[in-house]
Amino acid sequence: MLKSHYHSSVQARISLLFNANKAYDRQIIEGIGEFFHASQCDWDIYIEEDFSARHFNNNILSSSGIIADFDDEEMARQLSQIAVPVVGVGGSYSDRQNYPPVPYVATDNQALVAAALDHLIEKGIEHFAFYGLTADAGKRWAQERASAFVRLTTDMSYPGLVYEGMVTDSHTWESAQLKLAEWLKTLPPQTGIIAVTDARARHILQTCEYNGIAVPESLCVIGIDNEELTGYLSRISLSSVMQGTRKMGFEAAKLLDALLSERRISADPVIIPPESVIARQSTDYRSIVDTMVVRAMWFIRKNACRGITVEHVLEAIGTSRSNLDKKFITEMDMSIHKVIQVEKLARAKELLKTTTLPVAEISRLCGYNTPQYFCATFQHELAMTPVQYRSSQGSVQRQ
Repeated sequence: MLKSHYHSSVQARISLLFNANKAYDRQIIEGIGEFFHASQCDWDIYIEEDFSARHFNNNILSSSGIIADFDDEEMARQLSQIAVPVVGVGGSYSDRQNYPPVPYVATDNQALVAAALDHLIEKGIEHFAFYGLTADAGKRWAQERASAFVRLTTDMSYPGLVYEGMVTDSHTWESAQLKLAEWLKTLPPQTGIIAVTDARARHILQTCEYNGIAVPESLCVIGIDNEELTGYLSRISLSSVMQGTRKMGFEAAKLLDALLSERRISADPVIIPPESVIARQSTDYRSIVDTMVVRAMWFIRKNACRGITVEHVLEAIGTSRSNLDKKFITEMDMSIHKVIQVEKLARAKELLKTTTLPVAEISRLCGYNTPQYFCATFQHELAMTPVQYRSSQGSVQRQ
């Protein structure tokens, strides 16, 4: 077994063993960096950006201290057997015996699922489902989240349904989406689906769009991670539970600092709750009874920014304006024309908040005839210009 080479009088060489290509891991690293800057500890930090357990070498194993991703089972196994001070970061476990024999900081898997479930309940959803991962994917946290979902919904009047789906790659993507579509079509209307990650939630949004399933009118979807990239790859913006990843990194660095300073620490894992639920379109649910309105809303959400008019909606649904407008006033308290404008404006607000695209480009992408008309409409509805709105949201301005 290797011994630690750390001495308080010299700079400590710290190895961070994470996959910096993943947003979750990068946020953990950011939290470690926050501690590093706040404490002014004398650390020389090494990161191997695309680390895996097969890359272990004597330089890493002879570090003064290590903070590592313990969701990687092989990494956890190897690092639990060395004498170098190690802090693990990963998911929580319902069974205490599953925690590794090292200081450990965990995201609270049950609390993540509970936060998503509470959000759906607050929206008025009464039926629930979970889209997870198969056990052979080797993601222990995914199994823990699925188990938490089953525990939390067991006592409800309508028990939650679990679908694990397939592990997807370029070869299995099409068949996985077909099977997912088959499952989605078996769900009762107005089911709220909790996806084990934002990536899996995106699978649902894509499948729903391709199969004409209205989100959020027919199905609501919420993910876990608040992964920024997902927002750019889905037409419907995704609600998500934000994990306390930066705090996890901070607490892990704090634990390692205590180990290196030979201060006593608790043997109990540090469990970090989620930060918040970020509510977006995919759970913007309101109970709509009329199936014609549900179909029309799906068409509008998909095409509002393509310059559609009321006539396009009527043609797609196959009904008269007087009939559909009457149904919209009853169900939505708005006319068809007003709903189209609301959808366009909502998309424009999202782009102003989350991108640095010029206002003129946002106007074009949202289906407005001219930037001038867009700005006039925006100011009429929100009593501020697009530039002022962007500034109020703390976004980077670019004209």
